[in-house]
Amino acid sequence: MRNATRPFGRTLAAMITPFTPSGELDVPGTAALARHLVDEQGCDGLVVNGTTGESPTTTDAEKAQVVETVVEAVGDRAHVIAGASTYDTRHSIHLAELSQKAGAQALLLVTPYYSKPTQAGVAAHFEAVADATELPVMLYDIPPRSVIGIADETFARIARHERIIAVKDATGDLAKAQRVRVATGLAFYCGVDELNLAAYATGQVGVVSVTSHLVGKHLNAMFDAYDQGDTVRAAALNDALLPVTDALMCHGPGVAAVKSGLASQGLPAGEPRLPLLPPEAALAERIAARIADLKEA
Repeated sequence: MRNATRPFGRTLAAMITPFTPSGELDVPGTAALARHLVDEQGCDGLVVNGTTGESPTTTDAEKAQVVETVVEAVGDRAHVIAGASTYDTRHSIHLAELSQKAGAQALLLVTPYYSKPTQAGVAAHFEAVADATELPVMLYDIPPRSVIGIADETFARIARHERIIAVKDATGDLAKAQRVRVATGLAFYCGVDELNLAAYATGQVGVVSVTSHLVGKHLNAMFDAYDQGDTVRAAALNDALLPVTDALMCHGPGVAAVKSGLASQGLPAGEPRLPLLPPEAALAERIAARIADLKEA
């Protein structure tokens, strides 16, 4: 096994938010799904109220309810990390405080989106939210959605904050991730499911995965094989995951695809809220078929 620091475990699910048929928060379904992800899929952590949790369309009260529900459901069997960042620093501080009160064990803070602050503004935003609670922080670098990324020099500055300890890297730039990881000592988690094994092989300590809702135990088997030095088996498992990963992540919003896949397994999900739509029938059938075709890990 590699001697790497994993502050939140290795396989984390970027958890969806289940809704009822009428579009309300499904509290019992949220608890049941959280238990399934931990007890059946082997997830070490659950990242709630992120983009996959439809944070743009859930209320602050719903976000707090999700945290409370998931914490109660999984107890100390998994880390519960709450998304708590918007493009408004004051609102982000409010969400961080709500998340801590609700029982979250850490925060996920995304780069402020749409307003395109300077890198100094990005750093000030992260530092202000990190200062607002006593919780450890995972930064979320996803320029395809936020428009701007976190520059190397910004990482160097904010890594000095005692509570900023990890990064969910969804840049797709493995070279940059390695460079920043080595320079700062921050724990990097892959946020692009198509790159999970490649990122792990270059020193990232784990994943914040959308596909883990349905293939968490397969991801764990892949990482176990790599840690045991069986890179051939790890690569074969990664290849076997390709059809499912493609169906879930490459033909539309991942949250809609995963909700469809969960529904095909009889698990709590519900439809996404507008402006997201469920996948069309052909894609939903493909998702269900790819999941059914995947052999046991």
